Amino acid sequence: MNTQHRPPVIDMTPEGEFRDPVQPRAMSGFDRMLARIGGVAMLVALGAAGLALAGLAVLAISVMLPIALIAGLIGGGSLWWRMRRAGPGGAPPVRFVFIRR
Repeated sequence: MNTQHRPPVIDMTPEGEFRDPVQPRAMSGFDRMLARIGGVAMLVALGAAGLALAGLAVLAISVMLPIALIAGLIGGGSLWWRMRRAGPGGAPPVRFVFIRR
């Protein structure tokens, strides 16, 4: 980043004198290596978090699927039982009654 775009830093001592700004330290090879390792570590952490979320989604589906199957079997059994009780002719026809006044 150029110093032209940075706002000026005004550093004043308790006596009222201004201090010269401290020049930033140049990054050494070790610092660059640590920055690169930190970036790779962040990518690995994000990937692990994504896998954990995918695992939670699979877990949720594996819990909900048997519940949905059991509910479907109960609903299907209920419909089968009602059709069996209605007999071969089925349920009696529905009649609509209109009352005129």
